[in-house]
Amino acid sequence: MRTYDMTPLFRSTVGFDRLFDELFDNVSKLEGSSYPPYNIEVTGENAYRITLALAGFGDEDIDIELTGQTLRITGQRKDEVKDTQFLHQGIAGRSFERRFQLADNVKVTGADLRNGLLSISLEREIPESLKPRKIEIGRGHNVIDGAKRLLKGKSDAA
Repeated sequence: MRTYDMTPLFRSTVGFDRLFDELFDNVSKLEGSSYPPYNIEVTGENAYRITLALAGFGDEDIDIELTGQTLRITGQRKDEVKDTQFLHQGIAGRSFERRFQLADNVKVTGADLRNGLLSISLEREIPESLKPRKIEIGRGHNVIDGAKRLLKGKSDAA
């Protein structure tokens, strides 16, 4: 088992305790599972691609499902021949299930199976309310005047 020193991350983050717990739970679960192999690529500023190596699987053998922020990919070959005798079998064709936890605002935009590689395209859509915005710095008297107006409004309502 590997030991990770996350002290630098904890010093610069606030409110991400649950995220770190989920991350470590998922990492420990994945260490035992390496099939099917996959890549996660950055294809643009807000675009990503997950590619899984699925030799021998057709599109009818694969199911892709998005539930909440969990992307689940399952595969089960239907055309397996049980009575085949192999001298060597190096191409894995066993059933699998692979899950990916997507960040908020990440959407699946498409999937494509070509030459034994399943590519799933993802895009992060940042809502206007979460985009950086400039905050104007006010002068002290504006804040005091605003507080006086607020107090005056409360006394008038009473």
